[in-house]
Amino acid sequence: MTQQQFPPRRRHRRRGGVYWLIFTIALVITCVIGYMKLVPSFEQQEVVYSHDHPIYYNGELQQHGALVQDGHIKLPLPLLDELLEDSPIHYESETNTLVLTTLDKVLRFKTESLTALLNEKSYELNITAQVENDTVYIPAELIEQLYGLHIEQMDQVIALYDGQFTIDTGSIIRKNGTALRSEPTIKSAYYRELALGERLLVWETGEDWTKVQTESGTQGYVKSAHIQKGDAIVYSPSLEQYEGLKHDLSGKKINLTWEAIYNRQPTLSTMPSMEGLNVVSPTWFELVDAEGTIQGKATHEYMEWANKRGYQVWALFSNGFEPDWTTAVLASTEKRFAMIQQLVAFAELYQLDGINIDFENVYTEDKENLVQFVKEMMPIMHEQGLVVSIDVTPKSNSEMWSVFLDRAALGKLVDYMMVMAYDEHWASSPKAGSVASLPWVEQSIKRILEEDQVAPEKLILGMPLYTRVWSEETLEDGSTKVSSKAIGMTKAQEIITEHQLKPELDEASGQHYIEYVEDGIKQRIWLEDERSIAGRIDLVHKYKLAGVATWARTFAKDDIWKVIDEELNQ
Repeated sequence: MTQQQFPPRRRHRRRGGVYWLIFTIALVITCVIGYMKLVPSFEQQEVVYSHDHPIYYNGELQQHGALVQDGHIKLPLPLLDELLEDSPIHYESETNTLVLTTLDKVLRFKTESLTALLNEKSYELNITAQVENDTVYIPAELIEQLYGLHIEQMDQVIALYDGQFTIDTGSIIRKNGTALRSEPTIKSAYYRELALGERLLVWETGEDWTKVQTESGTQGYVKSAHIQKGDAIVYSPSLEQYEGLKHDLSGKKINLTWEAIYNRQPTLSTMPSMEGLNVVSPTWFELVDAEGTIQGKATHEYMEWANKRGYQVWALFSNGFEPDWTTAVLASTEKRFAMIQQLVAFAELYQLDGINIDFENVYTEDKENLVQFVKEMMPIMHEQGLVVSIDVTPKSNSEMWSVFLDRAALGKLVDYMMVMAYDEHWASSPKAGSVASLPWVEQSIKRILEEDQVAPEKLILGMPLYTRVWSEETLEDGSTKVSSKAIGMTKAQEIITEHQLKPELDEASGQHYIEYVEDGIKQRIWLEDERSIAGRIDLVHKYKLAGVATWARTFAKDDIWKVIDEELNQ
């Protein structure tokens, strides 16, 4: 019997052949895919920009473009607003007026005009600013001169660099050429072939790809292995840093008092000896209309008296606490400049040492315009040798008395900032309390130092020399009617003597306190005296402030000046 031969072996061979075929095909496909990954794209494309003259800032393409006319570059104001710190360029569209400010210069001119004013002197421009498609374009040379940016033209591309900036460079080391590609992959399109030794700006270096820019301005990617590091380009500041105004107070802390002048001048022959005082600020100048007219009350006699005593005179300029007038004058470039010119004229006439700005009761919408006024004022005042200070209230939610003050911006501009740290409880307050308790004063100082980053050497602590007598009258319905009146130190001492009172320390306020009954009505006083003054000056030392300013001279008792001097210079 013959053994039967079964076909399974043959079927097994067929199945193995199929598997082998599948494997072979898969291997081929894998090789093809791998090969295709290694094959670079040979697609060349043109560089397309959104503008005729695109702008790169420190290697980053910007959304705004420049104008180039007859070889002159003009830069768009919206971009400059983004790049320059503290918005130093102001444009008034109604009059086509541009105002460019630095700490020591203010340049005013109109678009399409070559005539300008630098501070108060005539200045001729080489090229005009212009408005194109509702965008203001400013000559690049002015931006270089005033703000120290480095500006270069690379064919159609405009490159801007910070005043102090370092750029890495490299050069191509591959002989057969290297493609400048649009993306960091060989599959992306290329712009052009780079030649051996071609110099490039290097913006980002990666393990495989490096982001570069050609000398003609085209930015793209090359293989990192194809580029060799070169010497860096270092831009150094082209502007000297303005060090501010120098004024001699013999190294002492500022000890200023305000002289409140209303309807009549002080009687100089009876003025007390104010030991240690080194600055006086008479309330001489006030805004009197919406056109920017300033009324003056200064006298040569007062200046002679102050000079003989060795006082500097920082005359106060007030907005008259008139919000509508303030809006009108701050909104106009012409009116702001007119006010500055008047103050300069007054300063020259009376040989002033400084101007103290006291704007109060101002709409919040005028916040930026007040800063602009001070920006435009500072260079001209410093050119005249005038110290500029500004009075600010402690921070609060009050729209008209606090919120309108941009303390952070103003603190960068002025020489000094006086914190009027009083009226914690104001004249019509529904609750009796201290004019300025020490914890409240300290918190007021800390908020401005910490939240607004005002330098302590610029901050002057305003101290009240007055207090309030609070009357608390119980009405028939059981409620309490609260009223007050302001009194000076001497009057407060007379009340203590008259009623034979013994002041007690109020721990919460850090002040002496008295109370008594007069005509059946309870009277309460948180005293301003040697203790409260010493406590406030302790804060000056604790936070390393520039000094003190007292409101007002007429509220003081004669012997308090010695206390201020000794505490301030201990």
